[in-house]
Amino acid sequence: MSRKQAGTVRIIGGRWRGRRLPVPDLPGLRPSGDRGRETLFNWLAPVIHGAHCADLFAGTGALGLEAASRGAATVVLVEKARAAARALGENVEALQASDPRGRIEVVHGDALDWLAGCAPGSLDVVFLDPPFGSGLDAAALNLLRGGGALAEGGFVYLETARQERSAEAVEGWETLRDKTLGEVRMRLLKKI
Repeated sequence: MSRKQAGTVRIIGGRWRGRRLPVPDLPGLRPSGDRGRETLFNWLAPVIHGAHCADLFAGTGALGLEAASRGAATVVLVEKARAAARALGENVEALQASDPRGRIEVVHGDALDWLAGCAPGSLDVVFLDPPFGSGLDAAALNLLRGGGALAEGGFVYLETARQERSAEAVEGWETLRDKTLGEVRMRLLKKI
């Protein structure tokens, strides 16, 4: 069983396995747990290496940084809250991940606006973990379905509160995996 230090998130696999990164104390900021991330990256193991990823509503960046640690070609961390985006930038620098190839990029801005401006087929894996109860999950899924940013055969990971149902009204997605851990529901989706 992992021991979680207050104010940190631990990368659990890949190049930076075991590294702890500081997490700012901001309202609503909740990193995805170790157990959930381990499950998710077991699901994504066949496709994560070399993938082009976006962690929308990045918060602590736990999902995107984990993807980079496990060999994703590029990761964009999109976060609207200025303090959280600044902390993401500091963590990327601490990992020495901002190399000239631009493997990890931090974008301070609105995730939906950023997604709307993405080139068609530019993303292989998208992580959606918006604030619970915000309805941003459904809005992002609609953009991903209609806007074409997700490459053919791409995946979307959706994390919501256990009882949240807003994304279930969005059509055009096949649920490949669905698991509940405590109060969190995890789903791996593919565009139909």
